Amino acid sequence: MLHLIIADSELELVPKSILEHPAVVNYAKRRGKKPEEVLLDSTYHHAALKKLEDGNRRGRPDIVHFCLISALESILNKEGKLKVYVHTRNDEVIYVKPETRIPRNYNRFVGLMESLFKNKAVPPELELLRLEEKTLSQLLEEIKPDAVFIMHEEGEFMKPKDFGELLKQFKEPAVIVGGFPHGDFKSKVDGVKISLYKEPLMAWTIVNEVIVNYENALF
Repeated sequence: MLHLIIADSELELVPKSILEHPAVVNYAKRRGKKPEEVLLDSTYHHAALKKLEDGNRRGRPDIVHFCLISALESILNKEGKLKVYVHTRNDEVIYVKPETRIPRNYNRFVGLMESLFKNKAVPPELELLRLEEKTLSQLLEEIKPDAVFIMHEEGEFMKPKDFGELLKQFKEPAVIVGGFPHGDFKSKVDGVKISLYKEPLMAWTIVNEVIVNYENALF
């Protein structure tokens, strides 16, 4: 079983400090929602982000969207060999059931996440997605993996195929992929840092490479 964690994801509702910013107010009004009920999104809230700490990397729900679609539609997931978690910059963890179908349409995905932040589970009766307050370290303590690998551009270089073979040696490995556009992890966690390419890769590309090469090693 591979535990895939999209960590320090830039997925959050609009912070209180910019709720009254015109970019936020106008966006929420267009969508028929209150400013505090909408996801922070750099595409629409670029001007407001300038007023936030780490504003140049925040408001990127699209990264989580791409990563989840890639992971949940994989053969590995369909074979019951994958568990996916999303950890956010505000130390929340989203537990994703394997049978979850993430909307392909980005706007529908945003609506789903907004509902999740509001209700803590969607849909309430099935809890395909469940949100809990939890740090990355606490999540790892709960999972109890027998190895932790952190995908990092400054990590030890390994060919993707070789990394897949390495993962195969463990029963419950955890792979951590950053859910942010650039910079480093905010959370501190112990693990082996691994790089799969000579240049930085998009988070969803890393997710694909990890899963496909683990599949090739297993099946």
